[in-house]
Amino acid sequence: MRRHARKERVIGGLLNRLKGAFQGGEPASVPEGMRIYAVGDIHGRDDLLARLLGQIEADARSRPSQRNLLIFLGDYVDRGLQSKAVLDRLTGVPLPGFEYVFLKGNHEQAMLQFLEDAAFGKTWKYYGGLETLHSYGVTELTRTDDPAAFEQARERFLDVLPVSHLNFLKSLKLSAEFGGYFFVHAGVRPGVPLHRQIEEDLLWIREGFVDSGRMFGKIVVHGHTPREEVVIKPNRIGVDTGAYMTGVLTAVVLEGTSHRFVQTCDAEVPLAATG
Repeated sequence: MRRHARKERVIGGLLNRLKGAFQGGEPASVPEGMRIYAVGDIHGRDDLLARLLGQIEADARSRPSQRNLLIFLGDYVDRGLQSKAVLDRLTGVPLPGFEYVFLKGNHEQAMLQFLEDAAFGKTWKYYGGLETLHSYGVTELTRTDDPAAFEQARERFLDVLPVSHLNFLKSLKLSAEFGGYFFVHAGVRPGVPLHRQIEEDLLWIREGFVDSGRMFGKIVVHGHTPREEVVIKPNRIGVDTGAYMTGVLTAVVLEGTSHRFVQTCDAEVPLAATG
């Protein structure tokens, strides 16, 4: 009888875990007394970042919390024309009363790769690197793919890149976890435990993640895949609203079991969003 009851408990536990993997369980929540603001891809739009941070600061003042956490989901540079100004702001004085967490995006990975290998500039140049270099006053690559020009640009970039920016890029985290949420730039590989995810997927994944209905153990909050509206699914929240193209930079606000959104359009987004 005891053996039978134990077997039932084991089977019941397995069924519950399988059910959770596909349908979800209790609503995700953040630790009591904490409010999290997670900011999507900035991509060289310091004007939008400044505006959004002002909105976040005002939101926090109007809704006091014991602990305010600001998580940046990566892709601070490239595409937009103000990458240097974005990194100046992010490495500067933080908002009073906020803790900051900075995650790494695939564009930060690319920037670091160019600093190590000038030849990579031929790739980076065509998905936003040229705009980043120009924001630092590095213009050698405007009209040429000459390998010598790439090396000259890399050396020039190293000369003008502030040490604080380089240290910032090298210190970026791949992911963060708070309560029932997992924060990452791109997403996760379905079927792989969160603690065993690899860097390539965390920074680059789209196919297999954004179209997956499987639960990942925690709600994944991510950027990387731009959409005109925020995306809310049972297993993920996507907050890349294509700031460099749309002029809309988004932050999801997580508190308790609730979520809402703050955007640079000077209005909060209702919970109804792209499903």
